[in-house]
Amino acid sequence: MFAHIDGDHLTLLNVYHAFKQNNEDPSWCYDNFINYRALKSADNVRQQLVRSMSRYNLKMCSTDFNSRDYYVNIRKAILAGYFMQVAHLERTGHYLTVKDNQVVHLHPSNCLDHKPEWVVYNEYVLTSRNFIRTVIDIRGEWLVDIAPHYYDLDNFPKCEAKQVLEKLYKKREREKEESRNRR
Repeated sequence: MFAHIDGDHLTLLNVYHAFKQNNEDPSWCYDNFINYRALKSADNVRQQLVRSMSRYNLKMCSTDFNSRDYYVNIRKAILAGYFMQVAHLERTGHYLTVKDNQVVHLHPSNCLDHKPEWVVYNEYVLTSRNFIRTVIDIRGEWLVDIAPHYYDLDNFPKCEAKQVLEKLYKKREREKEESRNRR
């Protein structure tokens, strides 16, 4: 009902939107097995952030909900905040956290119906296996654009992710060169 193809963060956002559309009704939460207090708390935090931005005259810049870039921009924003919590799907079928090369698995509670090449995760959960929880599908190009300082290949461990990033950096350089040549 609320699941989003690109991952858990957007699924949670869908739940929040539905909560607001249903006038924050506690019985709607009960009927949908959703924690009312957790959603009220999330709404409270959102209101606090809006007030803080207003107090400091910071511009609120949201993508229109009907824009085709709405979810893409949210995924990019999440990556901008969690750029150090990225994992890459290796050819062996498991994920490797970027930079520290830890083998991890998607937590069974995730809503993805596929294994994306790149994911951002909120939590690293240690049980009998290493899991990453609350994950979202991202594009490798975004790493190069959003956090080039962190994804500096000179300080990167040898792994498949590094090889993919090298290709992405070369592609970006070709695009920049072509753009300069067109001027």
